[in-house]
Amino acid sequence: MKLWLAVAGSMSAGDGGPLDVPVLRRTVLSAGLIAGLIPQNLWADTAQSSVQTTFGPVRGLKHAGLHVFKGLRYGADTATTRFAAPKPPTPWKEPAEAIDYGPASPQAGSEPNQSEDCLFLNVWTTSLDARAKKPVMVYIHGGAYNTGSGSSPLTDGSRLASEEDVVVVTLNHRLNAFGYLYLGQLLPNLAPDSGNAGQWDLVLALNWVKANIARFGGDPARVMLFGQSGGGAKIASLMAAPATSGLFHAVATMSGQQVTASGPLNATARAKAFLDALKVSPQEVFNVPTFRLIEALNNADPINSTQKLYFGPVLDQRHLPRHPFWPDAPPLSAHIPMILGNMANETRNLIGRSNPAAFSLTFDDLPVWLGTHMRSDMSPAHVIATYQAAYPGITASDLFFAATTAGRSWRGQVEEADARARQGAPTWVYRFDLKSPEDGGKWGAYHTLDIPHAFRTLAASGPMTGTGPDARKVSGELSSALVSLARTGSPQTRGLPSWPRYRLNRRETMIFDTRTRVEFDPRGVERALFQTVPFIQWGS
Repeated sequence: MKLWLAVAGSMSAGDGGPLDVPVLRRTVLSAGLIAGLIPQNLWADTAQSSVQTTFGPVRGLKHAGLHVFKGLRYGADTATTRFAAPKPPTPWKEPAEAIDYGPASPQAGSEPNQSEDCLFLNVWTTSLDARAKKPVMVYIHGGAYNTGSGSSPLTDGSRLASEEDVVVVTLNHRLNAFGYLYLGQLLPNLAPDSGNAGQWDLVLALNWVKANIARFGGDPARVMLFGQSGGGAKIASLMAAPATSGLFHAVATMSGQQVTASGPLNATARAKAFLDALKVSPQEVFNVPTFRLIEALNNADPINSTQKLYFGPVLDQRHLPRHPFWPDAPPLSAHIPMILGNMANETRNLIGRSNPAAFSLTFDDLPVWLGTHMRSDMSPAHVIATYQAAYPGITASDLFFAATTAGRSWRGQVEEADARARQGAPTWVYRFDLKSPEDGGKWGAYHTLDIPHAFRTLAASGPMTGTGPDARKVSGELSSALVSLARTGSPQTRGLPSWPRYRLNRRETMIFDTRTRVEFDPRGVERALFQTVPFIQWGS
């Protein structure tokens, strides 16, 4: 048996930093690899599964107990609502085939099957009985706000659905300029929702879940959002959006934070730069061909010319009436249980993949490298002295990756967790320390490594995780904690040490590693160092 699937992901940090890994490509997977994704007995018998949704009948596949629906339409073609809030689809009467993944949002790179008609989601479930009331786990993909889709084999929901009795949902939505080009200041009457169109897509998808998920065996009163990198950042933004009230009941963010949104003036400056690159007026951009819009994404950002144009949620006073996590955690979601996680070595691949010289730095090199990559306006000499005092004998490269992880990638999580702790909101924090075996462990516990552990798709990740006993153990621990949060509102499981809530006086953190354990204020010296300066979110 052979299936067509995407075999690698193009993802980016929640802070907008590029990740130089292969983009999604469609290929044939053999039965041997499929066996790593889905228990073999689930593929013994294949039949059709039919469900009547609020918009019309859909027909997926059933594999000996697992119902899989791919490419379920939740919104109309966004070519008809470019830079605007999405619309529900036109109802249909004949069964719509839900066998293949739907198109992804237009984007740079080699993501297959792109189209402005991209509002599709996927469902994995073992029951179509509304009385089943299974917890629902909705995954929002990463890739910053620029790339990605819900069709990576790393986020295949088969194992979670079949082994943990949950309903798993992944989805696509508008990205980059299609989802976040802000024209609200330039065309206030014509494009008031333009800067957050991609977020409005997510709201529409969650409304679809609320209205339909019971027909797929799910409980609309137990919907958990989880997402990695940009997916986590999108979730953080949704937590401050009034339109999401009642649509989800727990969240988990993995290496993705959004403390502040893009201000409307900076977002307008970016829109003007984008329009200048296209050589069109604000009114004309609605009719520019898709490929030209994608080409213009490559231009320099007017706020930080060392980076490409940033697109992300905008403080527009419509979708977002406030910043997601500034000046405090959003009261709207104070009651929602939340897990926040980060990787021990976020930047070893975020920076190291495209800058191999980072692995052979000298202390003479270090000040310039830190100044370029820390994303914190601090004296590199002071940072170096602090790390050398805390970690005697640390190498220049190890210091570089540690400081950039703490200053650029981890810092946003600290800001959000601290804000939730001050609020008294139910919050748990983890750090993922289990190193990748890839290249002899050179990359450490790097950005994106927790995705296949969370989905139990280790076999689909190749050298990224391996399938050894430690990887299987940590995968079981992390994924079970996420399932528990969806099911009970707490990540505590019998297989984990006692996991206390995060409090400012102790900063309790679960460390997922060969010996999973709780530590108190891990890397406290690093946290304290970077908290001496204000946190400036890239894209604000």
